[in-house]
Amino acid sequence: MSKNQIRKAYKTKRTLLSKEEIEEKSMAIANQLLSLPVWDYQFYHLFLSIAQHKEVDTEFLLHILSGKDKNVVVSKSDFKTLEMQHFLLTDATPIKVNEWGIPEPQNGIEIQPQQLEVVFLPLLAFDLNGNRIGYGKGFYDRFLEKCSPNVVKIGLSFFEAEKHPIEASPLDIPLDYCVTPEKVYTF
Repeated sequence: MSKNQIRKAYKTKRTLLSKEEIEEKSMAIANQLLSLPVWDYQFYHLFLSIAQHKEVDTEFLLHILSGKDKNVVVSKSDFKTLEMQHFLLTDATPIKVNEWGIPEPQNGIEIQPQQLEVVFLPLLAFDLNGNRIGYGKGFYDRFLEKCSPNVVKIGLSFFEAEKHPIEASPLDIPLDYCVTPEKVYTF
């Protein structure tokens, strides 16, 4: 299957999930994340879930990070440049849902990509080699290119890995881990 066919198939699979299933699976993913060797770092980049796209709800993970007193960084997307700006999430960070349904910080303490040590990535599908398919705009690949080569990249998925390899372009940056409700994949 092509990337667009896979993207369409997984968007359809997501639409079939109920709110209860999303909550249950998101909590299971957060619990699975606790087994990863990534909790000694300080700066964690977290995506804020797009509810209308039925993404993994990162609220449970946010509670874990807060409970461990970690610095959580969230992004604001620029759809003209296809770049992201990153801000430290604090109690004073104003969050607003943009026209694409993405909850974003409006301003705050800017954090440079090189400062990030762990990045949690949204995705639609992934394969056994750590290749991922997102929404197709390349925001995260451009962002990860600016991060330290040692940044730990963790995908979050409701569904298990695609058995057939996903065609990767030279610009695609593979995951180090992908976490589902049932399993942790290491690449």
